[in-house]
Amino acid sequence: MTDYEVLEIGGIDEWRSHFGGFRPETSRDGRRVVDHELTMQYIGLTANALEPGEEAGYWHRHARVEELYVFLAGRGQMGLDDDVLEVGPGTLIRVGQGVWRTWRCTPDSPEQLRWLCIRAGGSELPEFPDDSERSVDRDMPW
Repeated sequence: MTDYEVLEIGGIDEWRSHFGGFRPETSRDGRRVVDHELTMQYIGLTANALEPGEEAGYWHRHARVEELYVFLAGRGQMGLDDDVLEVGPGTLIRVGQGVWRTWRCTPDSPEQLRWLCIRAGGSELPEFPDDSERSVDRDMPW
């Protein structure tokens, strides 16, 4: 038996139509908590979309979780403690434990601000994935 799952979340232009969140009171349009739909053990993932002028409306921080924000479309800003950073397609921001964060899609953004938030906790990753095994003799499937 092979251990993998497939979930189609649609193109980034479709993300806004999903309503979701971690709890009912924090759910909103444009948030999909992918790790609640797939069996993920060590990482978490949300797919997000905000309309121009829309903001998170809250700050948050984590005691154990590290996050990586991968911005894919639109223009926005991310508040990190006392700093405000401009974000857009190709911006990646790693946020460590204890850092306050919030974000918004700027009112003049040409489109929705769309990003993935990858969450991880637990033990540090090795510099090189030392649990991998290669098979150079196995035929390619295509």
